[in-house]
Amino acid sequence: MLYVVGTPIGHLADITLRGLEVLKNVDGIICEDTRETMKLLRHYGLVKPLYSFFREKEKRKLPFLMNLLKEGKNLALVCDRGTPGISDPAYLLVREALNTGIQVSPVPGPSSLTAALSVSGLPADKISFFGFLPRKASRKKKILESWKDREETLVFFESVHRIGETLQLVGEIFGTREITICRELTKKFEEIRTGQASEGTGWFPQNRQKGEFVIIIRGAEKKDRPGKDKKGDI
Repeated sequence: MLYVVGTPIGHLADITLRGLEVLKNVDGIICEDTRETMKLLRHYGLVKPLYSFFREKEKRKLPFLMNLLKEGKNLALVCDRGTPGISDPAYLLVREALNTGIQVSPVPGPSSLTAALSVSGLPADKISFFGFLPRKASRKKKILESWKDREETLVFFESVHRIGETLQLVGEIFGTREITICRELTKKFEEIRTGQASEGTGWFPQNRQKGEFVIIIRGAEKKDRPGKDKKGDI
């Protein structure tokens, strides 16, 4: 059995009771960074074998982990923070397990994506999530410009190293469009800002640019469908 376990995005008390029970009883834990996972395990007094599985090495580690599962081991798959598979390599192992006939079970838990949406005050019935944008400014600008007429709520992550540049582009492209930016969710210095896209560049001075950011942009106003008369479309 492979359990996909959501872990806290910041506050260690946010793990679920079932998540703790699974981590306590599995034969081992597959994680991105063993140091990050050890912080959680130490906090709850758990000791388990840890197997690293991160982006640069996932294909090389896949056969070894699959052999453990085939031998009958029950393993938990976690990421550094949040729910595995959201902007991390977890899907490769899940897909291989499913293709091999190994049972995969979700153990739902925290996610910065859903946490940010829940406090954004923006519609979440239709969203598009894009993970992290490209590092190169020209590619990033091209992608942001391609989103300008999309009607669904737009969500993406950004790192501390590129947040200033990204917010400048968001302001230039989306102007008065409403946005929400979340930083350090559930942590001591949690910060949630809402307003117009053009205001975002002044929200996070250099000395406060810590942690990862979730940026949410309201979709464009819905356009009239072509070829329809408004009166006849009631």
